[in-house]
Amino acid sequence: MTTDPFGTAALRADVLRSWRDSPTRFREDANAEEDLRLGGYRDRLLVELAQNAADAAGSGGALHVSIADRELRIANTGAPLTPEGVTGLASLRASTKRTGASVGRFGVGFAAVLAVSDAPRLVSTTGGVGFSASRTQAEIADLAGPAREAEARGGAVPVLRLPWPVEGAPPEGFATEVRLPLRADVEPDELLASFTDQIPGLLLALPALREIRIGDRTWRRADESADQVVVHGPVRSDRWLVHRESGSLGAEELAGLATEAREVTGWRICWAVPLDDDGTPIALAEDVLHAPTPTEERVSLPARLLADVPLEPDRRRIATAGAAEAVLRRAAEHYPELVRKLAPRHRPALVPLPGFPLSDVDEVLRRGVTDRLRVAAWLPGADGEAVAPVSASVLDHVAPELARLLREVIPGLLDAELSEPGYRRPLHVLEVARVGAAEVVEAVSGLDRPPQWWRELYDALAVVDAADPTAREDLTALPVPLVDGRTVSGVRDVLLGDRDADPDPAALLADLDISGLRIAHPDAVHPLLEKLGAHRAGPAELLDAPPLAEAVRTSVPDARAGMDVLPLAEAVLRLVERDRPRDWLGALGLPDRDGDVRRADELLLPDAALLDVLDPENLGEDAALAVLDDDFARRWPAGLLRSLGVLDGFAVHTEEDPTEPDDDFADVREWWSEQESAQPDHWPPPVFTAIRDLDLVADDAWPRALRLLVGEPETAHALRDPRGYPAWWIARYAVLAGAAPRAWRLPGAEGLAGLYDPVPDVGVDESALRLAGIRAELRVLDVDDAADLLERLGDPERAVRPGTALRAHEALAEAVACGVVDPTAIDPPEQVRSVSGAVVSTSNAVVLDEPWMLGVLDAPLVVAGGSPDGFDAEALAELLDLPLASEENTMRVAGQGERRPWTEVARVATACELLGVTLPGGAVDLHDELHVSTAEGQRRVHWWVDTTGTLHAERNPDGLSRALAWSAGEWGERFALAALLADPEATTLLR
Repeated sequence: MTTDPFGTAALRADVLRSWRDSPTRFREDANAEEDLRLGGYRDRLLVELAQNAADAAGSGGALHVSIADRELRIANTGAPLTPEGVTGLASLRASTKRTGASVGRFGVGFAAVLAVSDAPRLVSTTGGVGFSASRTQAEIADLAGPAREAEARGGAVPVLRLPWPVEGAPPEGFATEVRLPLRADVEPDELLASFTDQIPGLLLALPALREIRIGDRTWRRADESADQVVVHGPVRSDRWLVHRESGSLGAEELAGLATEAREVTGWRICWAVPLDDDGTPIALAEDVLHAPTPTEERVSLPARLLADVPLEPDRRRIATAGAAEAVLRRAAEHYPELVRKLAPRHRPALVPLPGFPLSDVDEVLRRGVTDRLRVAAWLPGADGEAVAPVSASVLDHVAPELARLLREVIPGLLDAELSEPGYRRPLHVLEVARVGAAEVVEAVSGLDRPPQWWRELYDALAVVDAADPTAREDLTALPVPLVDGRTVSGVRDVLLGDRDADPDPAALLADLDISGLRIAHPDAVHPLLEKLGAHRAGPAELLDAPPLAEAVRTSVPDARAGMDVLPLAEAVLRLVERDRPRDWLGALGLPDRDGDVRRADELLLPDAALLDVLDPENLGEDAALAVLDDDFARRWPAGLLRSLGVLDGFAVHTEEDPTEPDDDFADVREWWSEQESAQPDHWPPPVFTAIRDLDLVADDAWPRALRLLVGEPETAHALRDPRGYPAWWIARYAVLAGAAPRAWRLPGAEGLAGLYDPVPDVGVDESALRLAGIRAELRVLDVDDAADLLERLGDPERAVRPGTALRAHEALAEAVACGVVDPTAIDPPEQVRSVSGAVVSTSNAVVLDEPWMLGVLDAPLVVAGGSPDGFDAEALAELLDLPLASEENTMRVAGQGERRPWTEVARVATACELLGVTLPGGAVDLHDELHVSTAEGQRRVHWWVDTTGTLHAERNPDGLSRALAWSAGEWGERFALAALLADPEATTLLR
């Protein structure tokens, strides 16, 4: 007979009595067991039995799983089965466990065996106990109420309420073995395979278990250190980094829990993250909360949390209680300590990345963990110290050298490795400040560092510039140490020296106090500066630097204020030696013979050719010009000094797009006004050209001055424009033989004889005389020219030939017509030159505007002569204040002529054809003798045009030729026409 060491008979009697007395109690037990089997403990067979084994083992426990005759057997070491344990197994609603060290000891979790077996048994060194669905059905057959309820359930009964003693013993070395005859629908191999994946997690969660064997495969847990747990399996080993903490809960935190749960006041948590063979964390993407075995609370943290949190009875969900919140809060507080156990470069892998929480527990944990990670010091700083994310910053680009240089400049700067793209997301979650180019510039602005440090900084920033072209604009604001000891902000105006040059151009200016000139210290020069807008400080760049130009412009005032400007002059000269001169170099202060400092363009070389032509009063102290100091001049090449503006001969000045006259030149406003009036549509000119110092020439030195002017290509070219300022000024204000050049004519200019006298021999060749304004032809260039010419025409002492007078009057008329001369600006002459060459009073003279009237007018009273060739008689009459001859025309043709078309006039067509003149249309009135009635009586004329426009001519070559030329518009052919009309065979005249 089987013994009953655990008093199962009494337990069965109590249960059956309660079912008999209260059928409802049977239903409750059946419902509770069904809920556990179908709900809370489904798929948790190995988990629940492993928990029981861990509780029994205390430490160093082992769990062996095997199959024998379709019976699943799970043996464990540790404490054997006790009567209290059996009571707990049969109670369903209450566990006998009351200690915080216990996870699960034959409590309600044992219901998980019902998933595979209807007749579970436990055999222990202290005895055995079994349960059976069939035996329970037999026991309730006589109980009307439970029997009806079981029938209603299809024969289903509570299996774990009625225990029976059984025989058997666990395998040697084990304290207890659970034996589960498998139902027909359970496949043993599949069941064992489903256990395999759970084992590493169970060994991690249950420290009391050290070994789990399934068949002939074994998994062993090894605590290699306080921080690492390794589960060695038959195929691979799982390594975990862990951090454990424990403590006690307060009364307020335990409030709300069931009575039994409140007795467990202690809490434990363990954070764990798997590692690969190199110690790199394998961040978890999705997991569940382990308490300490798996629950159904999904979490998305990179590490696994194993925590003693109150659970609901089915151990799948966390209990809603303050104790659970307290444990989760403490778990989050200790999460950074797990992170710190990793190598610094691996720590960000444990930062929860953005995403939707997988559960309420996940949301609480993610928020708590992230908040704690933000304020805890765990990120590796560039200085080697741990930094809290809340006070940390990280470079936008991987630049280790930059991080090294800035670690003492930017507090909380992280190790450069954390700038790699893979760290960007976790650092963003932690709200770590990014340090881009702009932030670097801001951080280093105002720093006092040696030039070499700055060069190292530029070298480090070159990595940033290469990786991110958009950073260049921000980097242009970088500080740059200068050769004068200052550090300035901004790269673009900085000049970079060349240490390989001999001498370094920048070194020439290094010791000069030039405000605004920014030359980088040679030890700080780096190619990045040039990329950012700095310029190589070669001679050209230095000479183009505005501060140097300004220093040159103020050098003379500075010298007179007591400054020594000679070092500046020396440096500038050395720069100009290696590059082209600049316009502003004329302002450079240089020493003169009197010990003063003058502008370079106010000085002459000691042997300057210009010294021979200048008035001595214009040289020396307080004069317009001075002579360069002899010693200084000997030290430098004359060509170099001339390039600065020091004078040897006359200098040409040009100005592009002038808008107003330059008052540095004598009488320039007068010239400007005249030219503007003469050509308003083309003013101002695109270029203003002048020759300096013409007004300083001595009166008796102009022949030598002219030879100098025409001997230099530049000044000779400037003189070739007769309307240009140099030619204009010399023609009026130079002195040759006591008069201005334009008062003379060239000896060969016979067309001007009588009006102008030939220039005396002044030792200047004709080309120079022409450029100086000596007249070679009759031209009226301005009002003064016109007034002078009128005075000469009205001078009875001058023998002016009629042709010369006629051409002079035509030139005057053209000047008025073209706007060169304003008639109102000249007083009308009292005497004029007539066509006869006589000088007559203007009170009796007229201006001939119609050529046919010359035959009836008194020639000595007629000025010029009218023609259809463009001569503007009205303009001349306005200038001379004389009437036009046509205005006095009251004459009439006497008698009637014979009107004939030109085509019918003998010899006309032939003459026109021979000369290529178009035969005019219209007609002519032919007269044997043509007379015109005047106030003095009749006068015979050869041709006439009356007031009606009718053309009259005598029947002779003289009359016909003039009338024909006038009518055909070919006035210049009148003499050839006369010859052909007189003798049609006179074709030799055409050759």
